[in-house]
Amino acid sequence: MRRWRALIVLGTAQFLMVLDTSVMNVSISQLVEDFDTEVTTIQAVITLYALVMAAFMLIGGRLGDILGRRRIFFLGLVVYGTGSALTALAPTVWVLALGWSVVEGLGAAMVLPAMAALVAESYRGPDRAVAYGVIGGLAGAGIAVGPLLGGWVTTYLTWRLVFAGEVVVVLAMLCCHRMIAEPVRSRTRPRLDGVGALLSATGLGLGVLGVLQSSTWGWVSPRNPPFTVLGFSPTLFVVGAGAAVLAGFVRWERRRDERGSDPLVHLPLLGRPALRSGLLALLSQNLILLGLFFVIPLYLQVVQGFDAFETGLRLLPVSVTMLAASLLASSLGRTIGPRRMVRLALATLTVAVVWLLATIDPVIDDAQFAGAMALVGVGTGLLASQLGNVVQSSAGEEERSEVGGLQFTAQNLGSALGTALIGSILLGALAHAFTSQVADDPRLSEETRAETGVALEAGISFVTTDQVRSAAANAGLPPAEAEAVTDSYAAAQLDGLKAAILATGGITLASFLVTSNLPAGRSGRRETAGTPVPSPSAGPTR
Repeated sequence: MRRWRALIVLGTAQFLMVLDTSVMNVSISQLVEDFDTEVTTIQAVITLYALVMAAFMLIGGRLGDILGRRRIFFLGLVVYGTGSALTALAPTVWVLALGWSVVEGLGAAMVLPAMAALVAESYRGPDRAVAYGVIGGLAGAGIAVGPLLGGWVTTYLTWRLVFAGEVVVVLAMLCCHRMIAEPVRSRTRPRLDGVGALLSATGLGLGVLGVLQSSTWGWVSPRNPPFTVLGFSPTLFVVGAGAAVLAGFVRWERRRDERGSDPLVHLPLLGRPALRSGLLALLSQNLILLGLFFVIPLYLQVVQGFDAFETGLRLLPVSVTMLAASLLASSLGRTIGPRRMVRLALATLTVAVVWLLATIDPVIDDAQFAGAMALVGVGTGLLASQLGNVVQSSAGEEERSEVGGLQFTAQNLGSALGTALIGSILLGALAHAFTSQVADDPRLSEETRAETGVALEAGISFVTTDQVRSAAANAGLPPAEAEAVTDSYAAAQLDGLKAAILATGGITLASFLVTSNLPAGRSGRRETAGTPVPSPSAGPTR
């Protein structure tokens, strides 16, 4: 067991940060109530967390090269623990966003690239594949424990206790710092590319901001934006500005590389087919998973009326099967190859999404829903078991932190886009379906239809039917018309949920296109030309 001591600490960090996100997803309704806000605000807080990590992950990886991976790992834990303490005490939603989304996000951006590099440096050959399988399994365990633990604590105590507990776990990990050894440096320390860091963070931030706000601003026709551009919604212009800044980032990085200066990321790394495919698959994995984990709790809590603990119980099948599949598939992947395993995972997810669509009804069928969610867990677990090892096996020893930064940038960009894009599709489909339902309902007068249209112009939120009924009554509608508006909204809710889940299915099918360059044989056998292959007989780096 002595050789696995480092993995205990590194795996705990992975578990903690996945637990964090799953707790927040299952506590959406309680957060809305506690902070007297709307679902879209909590959606923004969740998206901002993933966005901060995505925007600063490359910087975190580079800091590992500059200051040392072990040092930046534990420094990141200190930042993360500080954010957890602030979150536990947050009096307003804005303090919640500061503590959880910003401070914890920055801490995670320091911890995760260093963790990926330290796992790769500490283990070789079959041990490395096992280590990444365990890391994937612990990610599944975080998803398994998060909804149940978070749901129970949120329902019967308070969600704040989860974040207070994270502070205790971080302190325990800091006490175990001797379990991880800093590898010997083989070259001089690089310098941080400040301009590249600013460009990458700005470009990613603008892109995700545009997608996130599309549900409020509208994509083309302005809905409720703070400003318009030539009469159009600013959404596409903000996304385009982000793309332009990222294009400038690419040019800047190439120029620094040509001059012999240290870039934030060596762009030739992305020319390695296996690495590029692995990163795109990671982005797709998190986009699908986080999109579903944003939509499904809304269905369970807002439509079905379950509390956080009941929601956690119904999410348990996906969590358990993800944990089991990720642990079992790590060895199977060495036999059939990552490419086949990832394609099998995507096929499984496609079937799961179709099954899940069939279960979205006004009255939930618990058995059918549990089966569909269990299959979602199998698909995501198969993906989690392969992609970390594929990405890190495409890198040399000196590239570990940088590739770790790319790895978790892809994952968290997928998470941010999953919450923002799928949430946007959900609200857009809800608004469209509600408008159609109101227009076609013969029980509603022309005046009521006009009033509803005016209300929709101000924006729409995913709320309970009781809230819609109360709002209609407060607006002075006759009881029969208030009930008709409520029925229309209830039907629109299901249409919006199905549209969002269908979108994840489309993304799953599109993800097959990025699998062609994944290794076809045993994991780690096919290395990129020029990339040193670690010796299976080598012990942990000291």
